[in-house]
Amino acid sequence: MSRVGKKPITIPSGVTVNIGDASLEVKGPKGTLTTPVPNGVKFRQEDGSLIAERENDDLAAFHGLARALANNAVVGVTEGFKKEMDLVGVGYKADVQGKKIVFSLGYSHPIEYPLPDGIEAKTERVNTKTSINQYQLTITLTGIDRQKLGQVAAELNRLRKPDAYKGKGVRYADKYYKLKPGKTGK
Repeated sequence: MSRVGKKPITIPSGVTVNIGDASLEVKGPKGTLTTPVPNGVKFRQEDGSLIAERENDDLAAFHGLARALANNAVVGVTEGFKKEMDLVGVGYKADVQGKKIVFSLGYSHPIEYPLPDGIEAKTERVNTKTSINQYQLTITLTGIDRQKLGQVAAELNRLRKPDAYKGKGVRYADKYYKLKPGKTGK
């Protein structure tokens, strides 16, 4: 039994949903998204809401998945999604230049990361994060596609993973990092 799959999705005004056999197209003020619909799950519109139905109980996991993907598409075209990354470390820098981010992360060369279509980035220095010693700046990623936004954030995190002792690297802003204690001398 899928509790997520049973919840109806409220469709806000200004959003249109086209239901196809294998996909769902959602158009809204921020853009258009197409999401796949697994076999055995059907959508129907009723009284300003979108309802997911499955053919039998063997498809409970796909039922919840299809409903969550459709909800992410509706939220994406109306509000959009945002992810923040912190750049921590002495000498670590990032600069947004058009459709790419140029990083200086302690390597012998700068790293250029091209942003995919639909994802925008901006950098800002905020000195409110006093709990991080070597805090440099925050990279704010925005977009309407939640999966693509999460993938970009994961790839940025992989450029320089936060180390275990000082936490230097490209970090998720909303994630807590437990640091190891350093070596003790005699």
